[in-house]
Amino acid sequence: MLCPNGYNLDMHSSIAKQLIELNRRFYDQFGDSFSATRQRLQPGVRKILETIREDESVLDLGCGNGNFLRELQKRGHKATLRGVDFSLPLLRDAESTPGVDFREVDLTKLSAFSDQLLAVDGQWSVVTIFATLHHIPSHEIRMDILKTVKNLLKPDGRFILSNWQFLNSEKLKARIQPWSRVGISDDEVDNGDYLLDWRSGGEGLRYAHHFSAEELLGLAEQVGMKVEASFLSDGENGRLGLYQVLESS
Repeated sequence: MLCPNGYNLDMHSSIAKQLIELNRRFYDQFGDSFSATRQRLQPGVRKILETIREDESVLDLGCGNGNFLRELQKRGHKATLRGVDFSLPLLRDAESTPGVDFREVDLTKLSAFSDQLLAVDGQWSVVTIFATLHHIPSHEIRMDILKTVKNLLKPDGRFILSNWQFLNSEKLKARIQPWSRVGISDDEVDNGDYLLDWRSGGEGLRYAHHFSAEELLGLAEQVGMKVEASFLSDGENGRLGLYQVLESS
């Protein structure tokens, strides 16, 4: 079965689990070296920072080493800040930030954690997910995340996300590997799914999905949200990150 934009809705659960486990192994093995390459906030994230008021509570999904929330805290943020991630190596770096609540949460099962993720006063003013959704396989799991985010947001809240646009770089396209390297065939994954290698601190493999703006718009519409703003940023060419701001429609 295909969704309106041509993406497969029926990726077999065993393939999705295999891709999730592939990325889990990658971040377990390379989490420290990955964190070392992510010590500066991307220009697009800095642009988003300027839009967040100090009285807005912020939940950062896939917070990694916590740099985004650390910067908010350094700026004297007054409201609750919470970051969640599944990668313990990355969370170890994040937990050194006082005044920010960091928790281990598996985003591929986000709805199961929804009660634990509520803010002190209930729902959140802002939920962010930077450079993370593209590591989540299958339409079904992504929809679970977006539905959960909508439930966690205040009625006037904002969902801000960024997704890696690696196909906009010839250098990054050279890192695409055949699916046969992990025992998967091309017809078992969705359009836009890729296997990429990692070359820092050893060689690793990880899964990533290349989202188009149209595909993200379709996901938003399916959960009753609308895209209020969208822009490209990051990388040498300023086109390696697609940022969007979503609000309830």
